[in-house]
Amino acid sequence: MATTTSTKLKRLSTELAPGSPVTAATLASFGISADLAVHYVRAGWLERLARGVYCRPGHPLSRDATLVTLQSQIKGFHVGGKTALDWYGVRHYVAGDEVLYLYGWDAARLPEWFARRFPSEYHRKRLFHESPDDMFHVASFERRHDAPLTSEPERALLELLSEVGVRQPLQEAREIMESAYNMRADVLNELLQRCTSVKTVRLCLHLARVLQLVWATKLDVANLPNGSDRPWVSKSRDGLLVLKP
Repeated sequence: MATTTSTKLKRLSTELAPGSPVTAATLASFGISADLAVHYVRAGWLERLARGVYCRPGHPLSRDATLVTLQSQIKGFHVGGKTALDWYGVRHYVAGDEVLYLYGWDAARLPEWFARRFPSEYHRKRLFHESPDDMFHVASFERRHDAPLTSEPERALLELLSEVGVRQPLQEAREIMESAYNMRADVLNELLQRCTSVKTVRLCLHLARVLQLVWATKLDVANLPNGSDRPWVSKSRDGLLVLKP
């Protein structure tokens, strides 16, 4: 029994990186039952974060490893919008307090143990015609195997614009978009064609023209889902936003 426990502990310490959360399901794959996990917690070999979620004691949680863990729990979960743009260097200024902007396919609530450590906002977003298991232009950040799924800059820009008039101030979105001069026109064109939000399509085209971004001239505007001939109108704390076709 002692040898078996020692083997399981050795595997746990070898395969579970410091700062990485682990679920009960993963522990079970190590041969560690729920009862044994409780024993490990009491012995100080594991720390309980919440029911069914643990980590190695004595190490602060890793942001990226924690995000990867949440990917397995929330369908379509990924880092997007303003956070993804910031990670890729598209920003107007560096915020003093980092807030993670997170997106997923379904309504969900971030675990308390996560939100307490990482200030975050989670939004259910179905901005494109796609499957949560095959999202367009979402990949592990910088293609690192241990990095969280993150929107590529073009998708993150559209996620940001989709929030204008709701949670995102227009002026800040415009200022961030001024830095978005290196966007790939072919990727934006693909995403805009699959976009479910007329407002987002129109706002992207409008700001790109106003800011005279070069990639705007390369978009296939005639084939984008621009809606009817009527203006899109929204009233928010920024005032009245009118977007013409």
